[in-house]
Amino acid sequence: MGVEGTLEYLSDLLSSAKKKKKKKQIQTVSLKIRMDCEGCARKVKSVLSGVKGAKSVDVDLKQQKVTVTGYVEPKKVLKAAQSTKKKVEMWPYVPYTLVANPYVAQAYDKKAPPNMVRSVPNTATVTETTVDDSYTTMFSDENPNACSIM
Repeated sequence: MGVEGTLEYLSDLLSSAKKKKKKKQIQTVSLKIRMDCEGCARKVKSVLSGVKGAKSVDVDLKQQKVTVTGYVEPKKVLKAAQSTKKKVEMWPYVPYTLVANPYVAQAYDKKAPPNMVRSVPNTATVTETTVDDSYTTMFSDENPNACSIM
């Protein structure tokens, strides 16, 4: 290692010793907020605009949806929205083409925007129980006490 290599090594060593701050990623946070009028929408927009790192706030009064874009954390945006004393939740809807079974009871929502359903895990459609296992063993060839009608 020459002099240049040594200096470069020491420089890298000293720069890594300093605490490096992670750069936050630009995120889009969507919330469903109960808003009745333009005054509610203005209040929500002004509160969410004050969140540190928020670049833009879009309010859709018809869908009752607020979208915050910027260097923000979803938890902080949710907490700020809850400070308005309105009913707030993360945006629960996804396009119905992304859900395996969009019309199961947990996913179908009459209040959802057009072509949207609630986001549900794939396990919502699984209905296996221990009773199903007993039926399979009842008619099994390996079971000596199985039904002999067949």
